[in-house]
Amino acid sequence: MLRVNEQLAAALAAEEAAIYAYGPIGVHLTRAVDRTEARAAEAAHRNRRDTLVSELAQLKASAGPAPAAYQLPFAITDRATALKLAIQVEDGVAQAWRVVLPVTQDADRSAALSALTDAAVRATRWRRLAEVSPVTMAFPGQP
Repeated sequence: MLRVNEQLAAALAAEEAAIYAYGPIGVHLTRAVDRTEARAAEAAHRNRRDTLVSELAQLKASAGPAPAAYQLPFAITDRATALKLAIQVEDGVAQAWRVVLPVTQDADRSAALSALTDAAVRATRWRRLAEVSPVTMAFPGQP
């Protein structure tokens, strides 16, 4: 059970970091399609975060408080760097959920797989918009 709580807390941290990142990302997206994708991604991460908070509370487990701010891995100065960060964020979320899979079962494993898949699909959409090749990864969530 402790391992499950640790992995869920790590997934929660990834979801919170994604929510934070979409603020700076969104500022530099001027195309309507980009903004629509960013809003949908942020909403998905907020929903998943809220579900995780509830689940951890039911398990009587806690995750540390989310930081007030995050250090972005590079400066976001334009659309290209915003898309690059969006890809990196979604790949990171997929990685966080991938490690939840082996420590869960049944409905919890299905939820983790859904979260990993959702992040991988969003990363693919961002790669397509950024015209990055290849647009897909053979094994999403692998570092």
